[in-house]
This record gives sequence, structure tokens and C-alpha cells, in this order.
Amino acid sequence: MWSSYVLFEMGDQRNHRFTTQMQRRIYGHATNEEIRPLNEEKAVQAAADLIGELFVFAVGGAVVIFEVQRNARSEARKEEARKKEIEELRAKDEELEKDFTFLRNKIEELEKLAKSRGLSGIFHLKQSNTDDGKSAKPS
Repeated sequence: MWSSYVLFEMGDQRNHRFTTQMQRRIYGHATNEEIRPLNEEKAVQAAADLIGELFVFAVGGAVVIFEVQRNARSEARKEEARKKEIEELRAKDEELEKDFTFLRNKIEELEKLAKSRGLSGIFHLKQSNTDDGKSAKPS
């Protein structure tokens, strides 16, 4: 227990020296002056502050990572739904294209039949069906 306390305080003293040197460089003060060590009470308070800040940053970082991953999963689900919808629309488009082609062929057949029989042939189409051995009305 005693050795961990000594290591903890030594680490805190190093942290104190490092932050003091950084502050001196930032504010343009001399960095070659001696840095006095913290007394025990201030060292413990500084260490507690450091641990608290590390905890807050760790939790904040974890929340950010969690949100990014959640957002990525949500976007992936949306993209998958969009792809499925596009595939359904393509299948429906192909089906409509087949129907359109079928109807166009039927219209062409009717036009050819009408041209071969003339205008009167269109009106007597039902009669020609009965002539071919089919009855117009079921018996």
C-alpha cells in the first residue's frame, strides 16, 4: 500500500512539473527556473482532479463512440431498405414492360387484321368467329 502511494505521488509530481512547464511555454515565461514540488495536500487534490477528469473524458469518449456506431447501424438499415425498395421497383418496372409489350403486340395484330378485312371487317369480327365453327352464344 505504501509503495503505491509513493508511486502515485511521484506520478503526480511529474504531472505537476509537466503542466507547469507547458503553462510557462504557452505564456512565454522562462522554463529553466526550478519548479517546486507540490505539498502533500495539493498533490492529492491534483491527483483526484486528474482522475476525475480522466473519468469524465473516458465516459464522454465512450458515449461518442457508441453514438457513432449506433448512427452507422441506423444508416446501414436505411440503405438496405432503400436497396430493397429499388429492387421492388425494378421488378415492377420489368413486369409493366412485359405487359406493355404484350398489349402492343395485340394492338398490332388487331391493326393487321383490320387492314386485311377492311373497315367492315372490324364490325363483322364476331360474325366471322361464328363462321369458323364457333357459336356466338353458348347453347
